[in-house]
Amino acid sequence: MEQEKPMISVIVPVYNVEAWIGRCLDSILAQTYENIEVILINDASSDESGRICDHYAARDGRIIVLHFSENRGPSAARNEGIRRAHGAFASFIDSDDYAEPCLLEKLYDNLLENGADVSACGADGIKLKGGPPGTFSRSEAVCCLAHGVPFNHVPWGKLYAMELVKKHPFDERYFYSEDLLFLYEILKSSNRVSYLPDRLYHYVNREGSQVHSGVDDRKCTALLVHDKICRDASVHFPEALFGFQQIALDTNTRLAMLAVEANMPSGVLYGYLKRLCQNTRRHFSRNALMLCQEKKVTAAALLLYAGASVFQEAARVYGQIKRWKGR
Repeated sequence: MEQEKPMISVIVPVYNVEAWIGRCLDSILAQTYENIEVILINDASSDESGRICDHYAARDGRIIVLHFSENRGPSAARNEGIRRAHGAFASFIDSDDYAEPCLLEKLYDNLLENGADVSACGADGIKLKGGPPGTFSRSEAVCCLAHGVPFNHVPWGKLYAMELVKKHPFDERYFYSEDLLFLYEILKSSNRVSYLPDRLYHYVNREGSQVHSGVDDRKCTALLVHDKICRDASVHFPEALFGFQQIALDTNTRLAMLAVEANMPSGVLYGYLKRLCQNTRRHFSRNALMLCQEKKVTAAALLLYAGASVFQEAARVYGQIKRWKGR
């Protein structure tokens, strides 16, 4: 019977998603795995998100709503959910995404059948290489994370033993790539990780999300994350190091491109590019570069390695060519 199954705590950080939160919550409440608690953390939304969460909580007693008085970021929101959780397992869902009704049931069955601490599934709406079903040892799972195969670098679409999550919560000092650090610490402490390729999670790639916004000091905390992971991996998982270095190069180039597209003052732009250039040089290697999947990322990484002024000038010329072609 369903009540004999352990409780799963579904933790949902919420921030300015009034157009999406309803679909997200409907998909959670429709789960075939019924023994759940749903913890919604409203991170000081300025739209109707908080009111919508309260409305759903009034309809379903499994929902708990927490309201932050000031915006603290997704890591703080998820950590508050972790602190309040009563379940034996935890799963994270982003408030603008949604899930198949069988998400939690299939993740739980997969975890139980394979004696795993973490269970992961496939997703759509995001570039994911995927792969066949498999169960991985600790070192194998870390290598999977480093190469993004078969599961991705984000906390959603997974089920975790709660003791792991409580022992390794999100590091609130970091505001970008914090997901990668969370997963690295979790997998580093797990014994087995099991993956099923079913696309049970639907990622919504929207323009207003953090991924598409400009560059600031909070986003640049990603550089510290990659430094931390690469230092640790070089000691404990050297076979995964090139993969993590490639992730650092990829992140640096994407941040550099976002900085250029933000049309910030030249001096400010140069300052950010200089930081990204220095980080690129720290993690640059031929093996890491060869792992880059996109030619434009490889080219951008080489330009960043050459120097901030070189990248800035190349971006200026590229922008002129794009404008000329657009006429």
